[in-house]
Amino acid sequence: MTDTLFLLLAAFMVGLSKGGLASAAAIAVPMLALFMNPVKAAATLLPVYIITDWIGVWLYRRNFSRRNVAILVPSLLFGVFIATIITPYTPEAVLLIFTGCIGLWFCARAWLKRKDEGKAEAHILPGIFWGTLTGIASFITHSGGPPSQAYLLPQKLPKLEFAGTIALTFAVGNLVKLPAYYAIGQMEGLNWGLIAQLAAAGIVGTLVGRYLTRILSEAIYMRVIQILLFALSCILFVRGMMELTSGA
Repeated sequence: MTDTLFLLLAAFMVGLSKGGLASAAAIAVPMLALFMNPVKAAATLLPVYIITDWIGVWLYRRNFSRRNVAILVPSLLFGVFIATIITPYTPEAVLLIFTGCIGLWFCARAWLKRKDEGKAEAHILPGIFWGTLTGIASFITHSGGPPSQAYLLPQKLPKLEFAGTIALTFAVGNLVKLPAYYAIGQMEGLNWGLIAQLAAAGIVGTLVGRYLTRILSEAIYMRVIQILLFALSCILFVRGMMELTSGA
């Protein structure tokens, strides 16, 4: 029962992020990875991501950067291909450490960044690098937000254009991950009745996220998410290191 509640909460957080409260989904897989394999957690939430992604695409269908989408989508797909190959041979301890490091990196970047770094351009080579890393991180733990933001945020895109670019890029990437997850056996044995409930929670979260975006200070909300993500990431990193050293 407790596991189901955490899964529903994670799905709701995914919906919040797709509804406009950026980074809310970053905590979903790290939270679930406290009691289940991070790749299995990612596979369980994948249908929720796909459904809420395409709701986001519809919301921002007129607002996205065509150049950035053209750079990021192929790079992300290449990252998914790499992750499909390496994930079955990667120990769970390494996945936990990787998940924790993604969260810690996200928090460090958010808290230590300089106030004004100028406006960057959508260069191809940096886009390929960050897009590939986005695909790998997204495949393993659905933590593709931080590397994609590392590439997009310095460009200082208009708010709607940034949201639309993220929505379209991840909608394609998450859809492609579905056959890849099947290929490595992560979609086997899933409780589809439970996943239907998670999808409903995700849709509700999308609507709530869109509403909260209008009435809450996003800066305050994101700081709360960052603090929670930091705490969970530390736990995952320590747990992964303990498992790695105990098995050595």
